[in-house]
Amino acid sequence: MVMNSNPKTTPKPEFSNPPRRPLQRHANVVPSFTESVGSFVVEVAKVVVIALAIIIPVRYFLIQPFYVKGASMEPNFYDNEYLVIDEVSYRFHAPNRGDVVVIRNPRRESDFLIKRVIGLPGERVEIINSGVNIYNGDNPNGFTIDESSYLTPDVRTHGTLDVKLGPNEFFVLGDNRDSSLDSRYLGPVEKRNIVGRAWVRAWPVTRLSIFSSPKYSD
Repeated sequence: MVMNSNPKTTPKPEFSNPPRRPLQRHANVVPSFTESVGSFVVEVAKVVVIALAIIIPVRYFLIQPFYVKGASMEPNFYDNEYLVIDEVSYRFHAPNRGDVVVIRNPRRESDFLIKRVIGLPGERVEIINSGVNIYNGDNPNGFTIDESSYLTPDVRTHGTLDVKLGPNEFFVLGDNRDSSLDSRYLGPVEKRNIVGRAWVRAWPVTRLSIFSSPKYSD
């Protein structure tokens, strides 16, 4: 009997199973309903606080929305048009001639009116022969305002008036001279009663506009 000189040996496995570890309990991956609602409420509160911190100063100190009421500024501004009023500019400079402004009614400050600035502080304003004359340091003999850039040729400024404006007073008129409660009846408007200037017409969209001061030839 021939014996094998290399007895069979048990081969070693190429891979071995890692030692077993005790099972560990993991924390919940999905938060509970209460935690979810709480986080949502906190995030919403953050958004609201940030939005208010931005909107409130803008709303009360920078710009303010107004609806046009009545026909005193037709045909340039119609009833129910939505305007955005710039409340910042006049903190740095005085209103310009021709600016469309929102003012507090001098006789009832809870009411707001939209008018156009015609006379500036220190000037003399004369309404005669359906026209408006301005007298100031540069024009001691006066000049008649050319309002053709925003009034049609048939518009007449009715009434007879001659008024000297104080250092903080403005003379305002409505573009619809036949149907406007303005400085012809209310007298001059003090600067403190001017809320701001018409900046943007936001509604209706078909009449969307950004406004600037008209140019006059003195």
